Amino acid sequence: MNEPMIQLLVLAGIAVFLILRLKSVLGTREGFEKPPVQQQPDTQNARRGFEVIEGGPDHDITDHVAEDSEEAQILAAMKRVEPSFSVTEFVQGARGAYEMIVMGFEKGNLDEIQPFLSEEVFDTFVSVVAAREDQGLTIEAEFVGVRETSLADAKFDKDTNQAEITMKFVGELTSVVRDRGGDIIEGSPNTVKRQKDSWTFARVMGSDDPNWLLVATDA
Repeated sequence: MNEPMIQLLVLAGIAVFLILRLKSVLGTREGFEKPPVQQQPDTQNARRGFEVIEGGPDHDITDHVAEDSEEAQILAAMKRVEPSFSVTEFVQGARGAYEMIVMGFEKGNLDEIQPFLSEEVFDTFVSVVAAREDQGLTIEAEFVGVRETSLADAKFDKDTNQAEITMKFVGELTSVVRDRGGDIIEGSPNTVKRQKDSWTFARVMGSDDPNWLLVATDA
């Protein structure tokens, strides 16, 4: 047998070996075989993982109220109606509104804060400021800062989506009351007084209007 024939047989043997090896690894197909089934993600396990995340504590809520409290459940109900609602952003906004409203009231600049007040609260403020003016009293005040801010209570009407959140503030400011003649009858410009307030803000969750209104004050 000549050398080219021997080489051809060797190559043929190698080819047969490779074909058998490939069949053992890849398998064979015959006729109109169904295409291979693509591996689907484990939706059940994925879902279980999603539920673990969803069922875990919402730190946007638990950073402000106890996880097992009624307030936490109410805040969660608000977020189900309006998923974009952030308790943390609300608390920060309420803190800023507190300073603005306190100073607007102290200085009698009610027009500036009217958009943030319910009609009832605005009317009350108007009455107090008017009584001050009738007595010839003026107030000079400077806001120092908010020492404490805490979420005290929450209510939610699932029929109307009306939400109410009560915040407690401890603010610090200087305040001086002067009579018609300009004499100080109360306070001191050099003394910082601490003021405690409990304010309730309200809004319809899911509405186009993002603004919360001050609906009740209780020092």
